[in-house]
Amino acid sequence: MATSSNSGGIDPRGPRFGAGITATLMLVTIGLGLQTPLAQGGIVDRAGEPAFILLALLTALFAWGAFAGIKAHPYGILFATWVKPRLAAPSFLEPPEPPTFAQLVGFLVSLAGVILHLAGVPYGLVVSASAAFIAAFLNSVFGLCLGCELYALLVRARWVKGASA
Repeated sequence: MATSSNSGGIDPRGPRFGAGITATLMLVTIGLGLQTPLAQGGIVDRAGEPAFILLALLTALFAWGAFAGIKAHPYGILFATWVKPRLAAPSFLEPPEPPTFAQLVGFLVSLAGVILHLAGVPYGLVVSASAAFIAAFLNSVFGLCLGCELYALLVRARWVKGASA
């Protein structure tokens, strides 16, 4: 999916940078979620727990990336402003559609954790945050974007319209 002539492409190091931040915050969310009593109190009590608040924030960030686009995501802006100027030019650019789709997948996974936690499902938040952590970790450390791979499969199956070349 990578191209060297795509003027609308993005630096592939940007999503990896963001995935590193996400992986770290998801790990914190998991730790906080494991310390929280299981399904104690009402919905208002569960909504005030630190793990829930952090997962809700990460869910909002995923929504931002999914619906505003990866180029408008706060991590992308942070990367473009502070990190990218200090790096050599990338050897290739990638289309923004696969990472944007990956943000949508992250949004849906983390939203499931938010809903499960509010519904009082034991470890729902932890399982959801763990799935998101694994995906973010694989992207940040190994460059394996599971959401991007899912996007490619859906394009091949013609369930999603692919990025124009």
